[in-house]
Amino acid sequence: MWRAEKENWPIADEFRIARGAKRVAEVVVITFTHNGLTGRGECVPYPRYGESPSAVVAALNDVAEGIVDSQQLMAELPAGALRNGMDCALLDWRAQAESTTAWQLLDLPAPQTAVTAFTIGIAAPDVMHIRAKKNSDRPVLKVKLGGPDAADDAERLRGVREGAPESQIIVDANEGWQLSQLEQMLPVAVQCGVALIEQPLPVEQDEALSALHSPVAIGADESVHTGADLEALRNKYDVVNIKLDKTGGLTQACQTIARAQVLGFEIMIGCMVATSLSMAPAMLLAPQAKFVDLDGPLLLQRDREPGLVYDNSTISWPNQRFWGEPGL
Repeated sequence: MWRAEKENWPIADEFRIARGAKRVAEVVVITFTHNGLTGRGECVPYPRYGESPSAVVAALNDVAEGIVDSQQLMAELPAGALRNGMDCALLDWRAQAESTTAWQLLDLPAPQTAVTAFTIGIAAPDVMHIRAKKNSDRPVLKVKLGGPDAADDAERLRGVREGAPESQIIVDANEGWQLSQLEQMLPVAVQCGVALIEQPLPVEQDEALSALHSPVAIGADESVHTGADLEALRNKYDVVNIKLDKTGGLTQACQTIARAQVLGFEIMIGCMVATSLSMAPAMLLAPQAKFVDLDGPLLLQRDREPGLVYDNSTISWPNQRFWGEPGL
């Protein structure tokens, strides 16, 4: 039996990116119950991709009947949040039913400690400076930019670097720039030691990147969902951000990463703002990634319990059953 339930998790501070702000993380928890065992998965329907929590809950009732394994799920449902929640629930259920683990089912290594980026939302330059200084002990900061004026974004970035002189910096514009703004920002990014600029241009402007000789690695986020998107991104992007809510589950994410590596892309493992139940399946992919961005629970007022263990920016697997393991 399949079931979906909407949940709201308050965000610690307003979370603002180039296209808007929110104070609550809206997630959908999907469960699959069979033979007395229940598997869980969490997904985040994203308006940017035409999704909503209510639509996902309603769609589950229309499509879930008769789906009992991930391969069938991949064949019958498109990529997206609904398929992600269902795939993770099936993997969790199978781990219990077969007395194994989700990582063994997918031939992945056991969970390893990972270091995540921590996001500084877009705000006034002085506010971002203060937030960066407050988090200057974190190894990696992800800085949201994408304002209409490149000079303002340059001031924001310099303020973050001044506040956190030792942290690695990733910039994420969330499609907020035009090519001219990106070209203005590149020297500032070099000056500030930026390691990656993520999705600087709108998806429909990807082609402009093919003629750009960027001294900073450029990453695709909104431009990549599954392996089918990768070929068109060659010679435009250096890094691809794999998120389970885009690939439509961990099963497809593994296939997308394998294809991306063949094509020469570096890997970033990313997330939506959500609880540890969303992060846990993605954490299994962290060993394959150059950049790990699984800070969703750090942005919430509180996380799910039990959940992953966050110590500053270091993530560890819990020592009690949480997801993807047989019952203890």
